[in-house]
Amino acid sequence: MIKEEESAVLAAALAGDEPAFGTLVERYRRELRVHCYRMLGSFEESEDLVQETFLRAWRKRESFQGRSTFRAWLYRIATNACLDFLDRHPRRPRPREAPVLATPGVSAPSPTEVFWLRPYPDRLLEPPAPAGAEPDAEVVAKETIELAFLAAIQHLPVRQRVVLILRDVLGWSAQEAAALLEVSVATVKSALQRARSTMREHLPAQRLEWAPSSDPTEGERAALRRYMDAVEQADPEILAGVLRADAWQAMPPAPIWILGGKAIVEAWRPAMIGPEAWGDWRVLPTRANRQPAAAAYLRRPGESEYQGSWLGVLRVEDGLVTQITTFGAEIFPAFGLPAAL
Repeated sequence: MIKEEESAVLAAALAGDEPAFGTLVERYRRELRVHCYRMLGSFEESEDLVQETFLRAWRKRESFQGRSTFRAWLYRIATNACLDFLDRHPRRPRPREAPVLATPGVSAPSPTEVFWLRPYPDRLLEPPAPAGAEPDAEVVAKETIELAFLAAIQHLPVRQRVVLILRDVLGWSAQEAAALLEVSVATVKSALQRARSTMREHLPAQRLEWAPSSDPTEGERAALRRYMDAVEQADPEILAGVLRADAWQAMPPAPIWILGGKAIVEAWRPAMIGPEAWGDWRVLPTRANRQPAAAAYLRRPGESEYQGSWLGVLRVEDGLVTQITTFGAEIFPAFGLPAAL
């Protein structure tokens, strides 16, 4: 079942040719990193687990018998590496604390939060070759990894999470998923049913169907531009105009969050205007998890440089921002962003 073009490289790799093995597994790094990211919810941890996958694959190379594709064999190893990691580092979403500021009459989102969730740079989702030129090109292009989905999937028990990823995200058959997990097909079908039910409880009401990823819409681009203008011009009124009334902002891993568009504006106002204003802002556009994002740099009074401050990932619906997930500047290197301007 091995593709003809990689059979020679595979034969050399299985014979102990380390450079050949490195060439072979490198073809799958991008999609395996996304797979591990879905399992773990952390970009940094997914990087580590891909390396662990390649090490395990090298040590176990003689166990590959060609009864499946080499790609499926790597997925089995990556999945087991993630399961082992989660067994050693168990974690569950924690109850969401009261918001630091709330808009009266606005309903709260999920009562729990995934405090370990970290964003995934879109630049690492793009294939290095034209679409269709790589084994994973079509799969990666269709994946949905927006933060709302990632947060919801982290609420699943880990083996339900595996089943949902294999079946609903990667499109594997129940038989293939059962073989990877070494369970019965009936067990896979039952786990998938329970996983889908849990996902419906945690996904936003407008997001019950997981459409394929797509290029940013005009509405997303316009909302991002207005959000960036609000920060750079330190203008609360512009910010108010781009936020939906029920928008909310989270700041993982801190438990701090803000509920409602008016509350977000009021939280920002002292930092923008008045005697306690933080300083001057510059904002660069970027993308994370197939969503628009803004990287903010702050120049405080008396300083000459703009220092990296935060990165906000926006969820946009009908041209308005409905959610902002803010992360610290320590993630800038993964996005290819400079530390200062």
